[in-house]
Amino acid sequence: MNPTATPPPVRLLVCDDHAVVRAGLLALLASAGDIEVVGEASNGEEAVELAARLAPQVVLMDLQLGDGIDGVEATRRITAAPAAPHVLVLTTYDTDADITRAIGAGATGYLLKAERPEELFAAVHSAAQGRTVLSPPVASRVMAQMRAPAPQLTDRETEILAQLAQGLGNREIARALFISEATVKTHLGRIYDKLGVDTRSGAVAVAKERRLLR
Repeated sequence: MNPTATPPPVRLLVCDDHAVVRAGLLALLASAGDIEVVGEASNGEEAVELAARLAPQVVLMDLQLGDGIDGVEATRRITAAPAAPHVLVLTTYDTDADITRAIGAGATGYLLKAERPEELFAAVHSAAQGRTVLSPPVASRVMAQMRAPAPQLTDRETEILAQLAQGLGNREIARALFISEATVKTHLGRIYDKLGVDTRSGAVAVAKERRLLR
């Protein structure tokens, strides 16, 4: 083997639900020269199917994908497969909950769409080698999470969080704990504030990440 031979381009699958964004990404990636886009998906289900069929080295994954499964669930399914490609999240969302859910689902990297093209190209190559890639703002948030003391939840808030993790709605939680729905909503608001999230799934993801569930 010639040690000076040019390595083959990284095989990449792009998943984004906006056609214009996908077209822009394809044109941008084509200019890199050492990245080959082998397919494009407009939703999570299609990304899972193409990842299995086309065998890319890296999947460039958006988080919000409209109807169907989101980018986090698509990432979870893709990375669970044998000989799975690495998933590099490319999104505009940088909340603690989004980052936690994506990394928990198996994403190798988390990049923001505001990054320069050169940073994207470098991230694709790093992801192909299995190296963790984080945009600087994302890395800062991850470090802040690790350094922050664990949120102090009351016993009732912990009980409600456990019910959330089981997929129960407000009415079901109220019945299970013999409290009113209004009380459940009040506790949820406090839980969201303490965990720094604004959705039920985000609260569960952060709670699992920080081992707050009994």
